[in-house]
Amino acid sequence: MSTPPRYAVIGNPVQHSRSPRIHALFGQQTGVALQYERLLAPLDGFETAAQAFAGEGGRGLNVTVPFKQQAFELARDHLCPRARLAGAVNTLSWHDQAWHGCNTDGVGLVADLIRLGARLDGARVLLVGAGGAARGVLQPLAEAGCAHLRIVNRTPERAAELAQNWQEARTGLPTQISAGGLPDAAIAGGWNVVVNATASSLQGAALALPAGLYADGALAYDMLYAVQPTPFMIQAAQDGAAHCADGLGMLVGQAAESFFIWHGVRPDPVPVLDMLRAELQAPR
Repeated sequence: MSTPPRYAVIGNPVQHSRSPRIHALFGQQTGVALQYERLLAPLDGFETAAQAFAGEGGRGLNVTVPFKQQAFELARDHLCPRARLAGAVNTLSWHDQAWHGCNTDGVGLVADLIRLGARLDGARVLLVGAGGAARGVLQPLAEAGCAHLRIVNRTPERAAELAQNWQEARTGLPTQISAGGLPDAAIAGGWNVVVNATASSLQGAALALPAGLYADGALAYDMLYAVQPTPFMIQAAQDGAAHCADGLGMLVGQAAESFFIWHGVRPDPVPVLDMLRAELQAPR
């Protein structure tokens, strides 16, 4: 009997990652046999760890913090358009004796926003944060038809730099883009969708955002997930967001796109998301 192909999630830290569980469930759902593990790489040893994994027969890596920019450099000669625009890679595929890089974060976010009932065509979207997480979702949000994207960040210069870089790289999309600091987040009429792409909820702290951010029926979305509503979600509900969601659906959605890249089969993320949510909320 042949050994199933090997895949892994690589990061530091990585022990908390739910990716092995997600890909195991996708494999069961689709009938695809695979091995999937966690790979802890030293902070200064990402490339060495990735190359060693390939040398041992590894076929693909999901890349998590803090290595997405290093994965971009590793696969620089073999990048998909999404990864090139994002400047970051979260999915590596080994073939033809080289790592090939893609970015599925934005696809996962857009799919989950749509699942939650958000109308993105013509929408006004506020993106809080200007790091790799924000960078990876700009293009897919624009491609979904968002009319106005504003990036705000604690350091306004970083938001302006990200907006400028994306504006120079995008091709033929009419989306208006603007940038500023956190105090510049509000607009007349409010935002249809507000996405927290910062790690603020990991620190248990709300962001210093002004009041009045949300339009009627607006959705507040935190890319992080937790058993209880995150500080960002609590703040958003108090400010008038009609709907609040965490990022578990984005996690499953981006994993589904990675699975498709590797195996050519597109799994249904909804039952896997429902199972993960139930496991997350189960008494311990």
